[in-house]
Amino acid sequence: MLNKKRILAAALALAMAASMLTACGGKGKQEGAAGAAGTAVADVDPASLKFPLAEKAEISGLTSYPVGTESEPNNRTIFKRLEEKTNVHVNWKTIQSDQWGDKIQLEMSNVKTLPDFVFSAGFSDTDLLKYAKQGVILNVEDYIDKYMPNLQKVFEQAPEYRTMCTDEDGHIWALPWIEQLGYEKTAIQTVGDMSFINKSWLDYLGLDMPTNVDEFEQVLIAFRDNADALKKEFNIDGSIIPMSCIMNDGDQDPAILINGFGEGYGDPDRGRHIAVTDEGKVICSATTEGFKEGIAWLHKLYEEGLIDPEAFTQEWSTYVAKGKSGRYGVCFSWDVANIAQVSMDDLIAGKGWVPLPALEADVRNITPQNGSFTSGFDRGRCVVTATCQNPALVCAWLDQMYDPFQSPQNNWGTYGEDDDFDIFVLGKNADGEDMLQHAPLGDASPVEVREAECVAGPLAILDSYYGVYVTCPDDAQYRLDWIKDIYTPDMNGKYVFPNVFMTTDDTKTISNLQADITKRINTAKADWVMNGFTDADWDQLQSDLKAYKLDEYLAIFQKYFDAYNK
Repeated sequence: MLNKKRILAAALALAMAASMLTACGGKGKQEGAAGAAGTAVADVDPASLKFPLAEKAEISGLTSYPVGTESEPNNRTIFKRLEEKTNVHVNWKTIQSDQWGDKIQLEMSNVKTLPDFVFSAGFSDTDLLKYAKQGVILNVEDYIDKYMPNLQKVFEQAPEYRTMCTDEDGHIWALPWIEQLGYEKTAIQTVGDMSFINKSWLDYLGLDMPTNVDEFEQVLIAFRDNADALKKEFNIDGSIIPMSCIMNDGDQDPAILINGFGEGYGDPDRGRHIAVTDEGKVICSATTEGFKEGIAWLHKLYEEGLIDPEAFTQEWSTYVAKGKSGRYGVCFSWDVANIAQVSMDDLIAGKGWVPLPALEADVRNITPQNGSFTSGFDRGRCVVTATCQNPALVCAWLDQMYDPFQSPQNNWGTYGEDDDFDIFVLGKNADGEDMLQHAPLGDASPVEVREAECVAGPLAILDSYYGVYVTCPDDAQYRLDWIKDIYTPDMNGKYVFPNVFMTTDDTKTISNLQADITKRINTAKADWVMNGFTDADWDQLQSDLKAYKLDEYLAIFQKYFDAYNK
């Protein structure tokens, strides 16, 4: 809660901002969400903001920069070119990225010193609605419609993103970051906890790729029973681990294995434990028969010594260290290259490690992760502050970030720099137009190159841009191929729960209820995989979830699911 002095300062700053906008031709004020005073769209002729401007203009921004990289944004090639293109100079204030979380809160509380915009805010829904209520940020929907043609085109091509950016009162409080890699059931985010199997071990032991849970169990048993031979053949130092994971730890969790049990929902949302039926009903995955049967099967594997005994306690560093030592037969992660010693070339060629297809038990199914059909999305990426004296100009400049040739550069890096490496080379597409082509990086780290060159911020890369404005990154393409070829054919459900913009009250209620619900489910899951459970234990879990107001929890999700699909 803000104290009275802060509230007074925020109100004073808002009043000052409104008066400055009126002096620039603003039309007064309109009421924003939660009682905030939003600023009416300024009466500025869009034609006067055609870039490059006839006279140089200055605006101010706040952004972050990765540790060990250039701290002055204007020294980055991308912003140098943008200044030449627009004739707009940005006076930047920067915060090192590892200090952003703490310092941005202080910056937003001192309204008098705020710049015109926060470029890479990364604000949560709660942050956005809080700052809107305090009058610290402007609602920008009218500015988008009048001064942001590039973002308008994105919303026209993919209208779901405008829906996702808009609160229940019809206001847009931030400009989004959108990165599509695939779309709907081919999106790269549909399967996070991908299961990988050691194909070198399969081939050495003469085993076929398992297609159901019984065959998978026999493969793990073969890994266990041939441990000495595997260690000798592959020069492995340390004991053989048929399957390793980190229970209840995002992409390292083995939940994808239980998709085939019962109704086939599995547990695709380990943070909230929700799924959506084909009838459009939001359910709790931990109340389904498939969850019960799947956890019982995982316990059977554990009892047989097929699951890493450290799976319930190990940290990421330990998990990786054992994987890099070549000790795993099966593991789970976003990309097996994070865990095992394997090259990109081998992954593309299907050597060494390969994704494990959906395993059939009662059914054969993959339940995509919630929110994944709209791919990468950050609703709170960039905000325009209430102290901004010329929001029309600022929004027009920010709209340049949504140019389909500009967005990939902001996201990944650029071309033609005077250094040792670039993310892109400038090439041509099939129509002979300029296209950004990902350059071979050799031994350079893709992450380090991107951090050195990119500027992040608000942007949009739609799936339709690939092959037209930009090539797909190599380290994403092979994963997209895995999704499309191996997993998409078994995605039989109609829905995932979408990325919705909840009110402050509903967000708070969900957060409070989720704390107890998720803890109870995760605790039971880990305990039951390790120690087993009885029908009485199962009944107690269902009783506890009811006591934790599971019905109210699901009802809130249902309300937003229904509203989104209208």
